Amino acid sequence: MTPPSDLDAKTTGSEPAAAAAAASGAAASPSADDAGPASFVVNIPGIADADLEPEPLDPSQIVSGEPEVTGKVLWESPDGRQLRGIWQITPGVVTDTEANELFVVVSGRATIEVEGGSVLEVGPGDACVLREGDRTRWTVHETLRKAYHISL
Repeated sequence: MTPPSDLDAKTTGSEPAAAAAAASGAAASPSADDAGPASFVVNIPGIADADLEPEPLDPSQIVSGEPEVTGKVLWESPDGRQLRGIWQITPGVVTDTEANELFVVVSGRATIEVEGGSVLEVGPGDACVLREGDRTRWTVHETLRKAYHISL
């Protein structure tokens, strides 16, 4: 993925690592040409305060409260099977059936109960993996914002 022009991209080449490996007699790591596209970091100023778009919940998912969901897809693979973005939910209790997802909590707190499985307490800085098909119950204690990667 080529970062959008209005975002700040930071990359580190493999030259220092290759030079250090050569000096120690170790084999250099594969070049970016061998390993596919280069890795990169994108800094999105104000992402914690980014304007998100409404993503209305199906009323059947709401167990209690008046939770509201907003989000923004920041990247989608050409085949539509990989998504990366920001998602937020206000306090309340909701149910969901999960996709394969890795997320990191940016702010807020929630308890995620996996039917027949774990009870996950998540808060700022926590990384969480959810499996496709997991049926979950989210009790959102403080408005939760997460950065996610979903595989469909």
